[in-house]
Amino acid sequence: MAYGISTDVLGKVIEAVSGLALDEYLEANDLGPMGMRDTTITLTDEQRTRAATIHVRGSSGALEPLDEPIDGDRRFAMGGGSLCGTGPDYVRFLRMLLGRGTLDGERILEPASVAAMAADQLGTIPVTTLRTAMPDVSNDVDLLPGIPLTWGLGFQINTAPTPAGRCGGSLAWAGLYNTYFWVDHAWRVGGVVLTQLLPFADAKALELLDTFERAAYAPR
Repeated sequence: MAYGISTDVLGKVIEAVSGLALDEYLEANDLGPMGMRDTTITLTDEQRTRAATIHVRGSSGALEPLDEPIDGDRRFAMGGGSLCGTGPDYVRFLRMLLGRGTLDGERILEPASVAAMAADQLGTIPVTTLRTAMPDVSNDVDLLPGIPLTWGLGFQINTAPTPAGRCGGSLAWAGLYNTYFWVDHAWRVGGVVLTQLLPFADAKALELLDTFERAAYAPR
């Protein structure tokens, strides 16, 4: 498998079809209706005061702060990586997916769209380890070793249960700064882990994700 810019291209397609800038479209059709009031492409001054500092794990294993704004130097709104937000906001997004397109009685996505997101779009194409081309930014990526995987529309899908408890058919993916989420429709469980840490697929961050997932599925 190789990483690509398909979602960035999709963002430009949305702008061309809608006649709106991507941030305007998302606010009108997604973020606003979902009540994600603290998620945006362009941070306000007040939001910048609450932004978590990015850290880099050095060769010794210690964390060092990186003097770099989280929204960087963007030349355009990337469909694949422009939004900044908070944990509570992202939980609202996961709740919408768990609701198969609805959140607090508001229809955001059609059920058929959510079904397409959760359907295998690769067929016989295997999902293999993503090999890094930039070791300072990302390690090799295999988030669920030994679990057969496929891809839906925008989500990686584990086709068998995970050792931590996630059911087969669950949706998941991640962000560069070691942010991870999953949506399990079978158990109606979702979770998100947010850090600001490079390189991606950090071993300790993945250990944290596994611990969190196991806690979410532990018998009550």
